[in-house]
Amino acid sequence: MFRLVPDNTNIPFMRGRILGVTFSALISLLSVMLAFYPGLEKGIDFRGGILMEVRTPGPADLASLRGAVSALELGEVGIQQFGDASTVLLRLPVQGEEGATQTAVNKVRATLEQVAPGARLLRTEAVGNRVSDELFAGSLLALGISMLAMMAYIWFRFEWQFAFGAIITLILETTKVVGFLAVTRIEFSLTTVAAVLTIIGFSVNDKVVVYDRMRENLRKYKTMPLRQLIDKSINETLNRTIGTSMTLLLSALPLAIFGGDALSGFAWTMIFGIVASTWSSIFMAAPLLLFLGENRLRRGTEAMAAPAQPARPSP
Repeated sequence: MFRLVPDNTNIPFMRGRILGVTFSALISLLSVMLAFYPGLEKGIDFRGGILMEVRTPGPADLASLRGAVSALELGEVGIQQFGDASTVLLRLPVQGEEGATQTAVNKVRATLEQVAPGARLLRTEAVGNRVSDELFAGSLLALGISMLAMMAYIWFRFEWQFAFGAIITLILETTKVVGFLAVTRIEFSLTTVAAVLTIIGFSVNDKVVVYDRMRENLRKYKTMPLRQLIDKSINETLNRTIGTSMTLLLSALPLAIFGGDALSGFAWTMIFGIVASTWSSIFMAAPLLLFLGENRLRRGTEAMAAPAQPARPSP
C-alpha cells in the first residue's frame, strides 16, 4: 500500500518549536496589521450598496461604461470584468431608501442600453447599511462562538492544556487567513466567512487526531519524556495529517482554477487555510502543549532521568 510518509519516520519536530511558534506569531501579527491597513476588501454583504452583473453583446468597453454611469452622479462607480470579456460587475454605493435604490437601478439600465445596445442585466443585488452592519456583526459572532464551542469540546474530551493550545492555534490560523484576504484582495463576504468556519472545523478535527494519539502514548509510554513523546505522536499521525490535507487540496484546487469568480474566492481561502492548518497542527499546537504541560502531562520523566540503582546480590 502506498503511503505518503513511511511508518518508521522519526522527525524531531520539537527541535524547531521556538522558531515555529515565533514565526507563526509574527505572521499573525502582520496579518492583524494588514486587516487595519490597507484593510479587507469587503463584499456587498458587509459594505452595502448595489451590485449589478451586466453582459454586453461584444467585449465590454469598461472606460465608456464607467464614464456613462459616473455621469449619473450616483456616487463612486466600480466596474470590473467578471469571467469573460463581455461580462462586467458594476458597483454603486448605498442610495438610501428602497425607492432610491430602484430609481438608481433603472437609470443605470437605461444608460447601459444607450452606451452598449443589447446589453442585458443578469442580476441585481442591493444591501443597505443597516443590513450590512448586521451581517458583519453576525459573522464575527459566528466565528467567536465556533471557537468557544471548539475549546469547550476539547476541554471536555481532553484536559485544559489541550483546549488552551487548540484555541490559541485557531486564533493564529484565523488571523493568517485574514491577512491572506487582505493581501490577495479577495472579497470578505459571507462566502469567505463560510470558508473560514470550514477551516476551523477541519483544523480542530486534525488536532483532535494528534491530541488523541498523544493521550494514548502518555498511557503507553509512562517513562518517556514529554518532548520525545510529542515527536513520536506527530510522526505516527503524520501520514494521516498530510493525506487528509492533500485530499482536500485536490478537491479545492479545481474550484479555484475553473470555478469562476463566484467560487474562486472561497476555494483559494480554503486552500490557504488547509496549508496553514496543517502547519499549525505540526509546528504550533504541539509546541504549545509542550510549554503548558511540561509539569502536568509528563508521565514518569523524573524516574527515567534518575540514575538506575544497581541491584543488590541476594545473600
